[in-house]
Formats: sequence, C-alpha cells, structure tokens
Amino acid sequence: MEIKPIRNEVDYKEAMAELDRLWGAEPNTPEGDKLDILVTLIEAYEGETDPIGPPDPIEALFHFLERQELTPRALVPYIGNEGEVMAVLERRLPLSLDMIRRLHAGLDIPADVLIQTYQLETA
Repeated sequence: MEIKPIRNEVDYKEAMAELDRLWGAEPNTPEGDKLDILVTLIEAYEGETDPIGPPDPIEALFHFLERQELTPRALVPYIGNEGEVMAVLERRLPLSLDMIRRLHAGLDIPADVLIQTYQLETA
C-alpha cells in the first residue's frame, strides 16, 4: 500500500488493513517506520471524523476513585458530607463551582472535565 493521506472511509479501511499487516514490525526498519506513519495518519483521521469529547464529570470521579482504589468517602473533604457525596455520585446534586475548585486543587482532577454539563437524575 502506498502511504497517503486518509480522506474518506475507503482510505481508512485500506489503512486499517495495512496496519493489521504491519502490526508487530520491528522498530527502526522500513516496515516499522511505515507502521509509525500509518498509526499517525489513522489517529489524525479518527480525530477529525470521530472526535472524543471530554468525559462526563461523574464518570471521571468514579474513574478517579477506581484508579486510586478509594471509596466515595475520600471525596468528603472536597464535596461535603457523605450524603452530599452520594447525591453528587447518584446525579441528584450538581457539582458546584466550589466543589469543582476543591476537587481540582486537592485531587488534581482536570477542572475542564469537572465543569462539563451532565445529566442529573430527575425524581
């Protein structure tokens, strides 16, 4: 396959087939270099055609807790009492600006993730 920009779905499918063929190529070889270039082109095309938006703030909190192997109780200093933490995690209470600031400063969770709008549960 000739390396060229990926402009449409046909080009994308051809690039993916070539990626499968080249997968596992040794670095610093002609095939390894071709693989690196192809990965870059595929990532650029996917970024343009199917951009990934920022994660949902509540999902980000769950991910943080899981990654750090913490319980929701660890969020108390940043959100409020345990009832408020559970209300936030259950989407009954929105994150306030103060909560977002404390979560960002104390846990280094990106503020641009936490500030995203998200769906609250309706009673």
